Amino acid sequence: MNYVFTYCLYILTTILLILSYRKNKKKTILALKKAWKIFLSVLPQFLAILFLVGLLLAFSDSETIQRVIGTEAGIKGMIISSIVGAISLIPVLVAFPISSELLKNGAGLMQITVFICTLTTVGLVTLPLESKFLGKKVALLRNGLFFLFAFFVAFIVGVVLS
Repeated sequence: MNYVFTYCLYILTTILLILSYRKNKKKTILALKKAWKIFLSVLPQFLAILFLVGLLLAFSDSETIQRVIGTEAGIKGMIISSIVGAISLIPVLVAFPISSELLKNGAGLMQITVFICTLTTVGLVTLPLESKFLGKKVALLRNGLFFLFAFFVAFIVGVVLS
């Protein structure tokens, strides 16, 4: 069933691309060139992260993943996942395949949810730069609130999908 939705998206994208090309060939070709450049710029990071996740999965078994960030790990696993997400500087595009592999190998849904939420909204590594532009108080407040909000979202996901 999941593949049907994916194929529908591919068909819809192809139709819209053809319509765009018919309407304005130059803009469509320019957009495709820009998309290709973006793809090539993200590809090395994507491959490196997948390689690292492959190594992680090769050296740790499902039991270890379940123990550290599995459902049984509870709040401790969520805290570990949130800290990893908050300090990670990886594109969100790369986080989803990583999360999928972790889920397949025993990670808990709430732990992965809090990881993705903190990855996308909390930036401990970029905090100095954010403080420079927004001010230290605003940057700390924003990051702190989003860190807490990630746990709220994870709880809601856990309740709804469990």
